[in-house]
Amino acid sequence: MDQYRTEEEQVEALRRWWNENGRSTIAAIIIALSAGFGWQSWKGYDQSLKESASDSYQVLLQTLAQAEGSSEQRQAASNMAEQLKSDYTGSTYAQFAALHLARLAVADGDLAEAEAQLRWALGKTDKGSDMALVAQLRLARVLASQGDTDQALAILAQGGEGVYQASYALARGDVLLGSGRQDEARQAYSQAMMLAAQSGGQVNMGMVEQKLQSLNPVPVRELQADQPDSVEADQAVLDEAVDGSPEVVGEEG
Repeated sequence: MDQYRTEEEQVEALRRWWNENGRSTIAAIIIALSAGFGWQSWKGYDQSLKESASDSYQVLLQTLAQAEGSSEQRQAASNMAEQLKSDYTGSTYAQFAALHLARLAVADGDLAEAEAQLRWALGKTDKGSDMALVAQLRLARVLASQGDTDQALAILAQGGEGVYQASYALARGDVLLGSGRQDEARQAYSQAMMLAAQSGGQVNMGMVEQKLQSLNPVPVRELQADQPDSVEADQAVLDEAVDGSPEVVGEEG
C-alpha cells in the first residue's frame, strides 16, 4: 500500500476493495467450509452404509446355511438377498447376493431366473474383476444348460485371467462334452490341467483326470483278464461321462 500517502487513503482503498470483493470472499469461505463438512459427513455415511450392508450379508449367509431342506428358510434367504440388492445396489454385497440367488434358482431348476440374476451381477461389476469373472463363468454354464452352447462358448472364449484360466478351460470342456464334441472337450480338459499346474488355478485335478480318462478309455483287449474290478471301474467312469451331465454352477473351482 506504499502508493497511498496517508492512512486515510489506505483505509479508503480497503473500504472500496471490501465493497467490491467482500461478498464473494465470504461466499467462497462458506462454500469451502460447507464442502469440508459435507465430505466428512459423506465419509461417515458411506462407512455406516458399508457396515450395514456387511451385517445384512452375514445374516443372509446364516439363513442360507440353515436353508438346506427347508422351503421356508430358502424363501426367507431369497427375500433377504433381494432386499440386500435393493438397499445396497452399488455394493459388492449386493453382487454376492445375486450370485446366491442364481444358485438357488439353479437348484430349483429355474435357469431363466439364474441367468437374470447373473446378468444383473455382471451389470454391477467392473470388467475383469474377480466378481465379473466368476459371474461370467457361471452364466456360461447356465446358458449351456439352456442349450445355448454357442453363447456359452463365446463367453468362455474370453479365457478368464490368472487363476481363473483353468476354471474357464474346465467349463469349456464340460460345455463341449455336453454338446457331443468329445475331441474338443478332451483338448479343453488337457488345457485345464496344464493351466492349473502353471497358475495354481483352483480346479479339482482328480476330477479333470477322471474326465480325461473317460474320453481316453483303455481298450478292453489291453486289460488283464484277472482284473475285473479295474474293468468295472473304467466302465463306470465311461458310463458317467456319457450319461451324466455337467453341473450347471459351482464346478469352476
